[in-house]
Amino acid sequence: MKSSWGDVRVTARGLTLTVDLSLAKPAGSIGWQFYDPDTNRFIQEGEWTDATADETSLTIDFPPEPGGYRIYLSTVSADTGWAYMRGDPFVVVDAVVEGALVRVLSHEICTLRRLRWRSFRRALPKIFTVPMESLWWNRALLRSMVRRDILTRYRGSMADVLWTVLNPLLLMLTYFFVFGVVLRTRFGADQTGSGYVLYFLAGMLPWLAFSEAAGRAPYIVLEHRNWVRKLVFPLETLPAIPVISGIVTEAFAVIVFCVVLFALHGRVSLAAAWLPALVIPQVLFTVGLAWFLAALAVYMRDLGQINGFLLTLWFFLTPICYPVTSMPKWALPVLRRNPLFVLVQAYRDILLDGHAPAALPVVWLWVLSLAVFFAGHAWFYKLRKTFADVI
Repeated sequence: MKSSWGDVRVTARGLTLTVDLSLAKPAGSIGWQFYDPDTNRFIQEGEWTDATADETSLTIDFPPEPGGYRIYLSTVSADTGWAYMRGDPFVVVDAVVEGALVRVLSHEICTLRRLRWRSFRRALPKIFTVPMESLWWNRALLRSMVRRDILTRYRGSMADVLWTVLNPLLLMLTYFFVFGVVLRTRFGADQTGSGYVLYFLAGMLPWLAFSEAAGRAPYIVLEHRNWVRKLVFPLETLPAIPVISGIVTEAFAVIVFCVVLFALHGRVSLAAAWLPALVIPQVLFTVGLAWFLAALAVYMRDLGQINGFLLTLWFFLTPICYPVTSMPKWALPVLRRNPLFVLVQAYRDILLDGHAPAALPVVWLWVLSLAVFFAGHAWFYKLRKTFADVI
């Protein structure tokens, strides 16, 4: 690597770091900057030192707060700014403050591009392992908080947690009366009064669980702002709570749906055994989206209102209350990429039509759900360290 840097010697004494530089060619000035090695956030900048001679020495005083620090030493000028930002080589020193002492971990001559590429390579495996590990290690906490979330929702009511069963049952009875008896809506293979209601509710099963979690996600971190400020808490578990609560409610709704289906048609198809193959990507997609929304809402407080409108639009772009055949043919290739479109169709395939869902859309759903899950966690993980500064 060609650069103006020659020999670099770093020594530490107390909270002071001394950097002796032997320059291959003189530079105008050399400056240094403190960065947080974990978040890469700028901390402070030091005074510039004249570097017209071949030998230059810099003295850097560290703050007394314990933790890791990264120092950038680069040539700098008032006209062109920092040379390292233009891609020139610079000196990187990693150190840690322990007690009242500075300990140097490493130092090297590097470029900003190489440093970023190295950080990306180190972080890449964690993108795929940290989300699963975090949810697994905090499973007891999640179980406790989901239980409290469900019980709090119905606390003080006469039926208490029985509402988890009564809600989907009353919903089915309401839609049966409105669409089956009053409006006498008919379409599809089943032309009976209950046909439309079963068609509609089969599509509502995944939508209700998804929309509940996606609607609550922008508020979940803000509702627990005291935990963000005062506690060491696994914040990534917060957006997962409404997701799991929604799945628990959906589980009761599926049971009620199957009981009604058996009462009306005398059977429940064995194709219902495909349900886990749909629920798992549904959960992964919803958790990933909840992580993204929860983190973004900390910085964009209007997101909750915008999100409500987008969910309404999403609902009507998904064939839940109307048949797929009523959608314009020119829009179908795009709308079929909607993950809720795939879920709604697959739920109807296994619960109403009694056959396995189409393989290609389900594979697409799994791929998309995994991508959203890992990307959502990476987004949340990157932003969560600054939550306390914003809330």
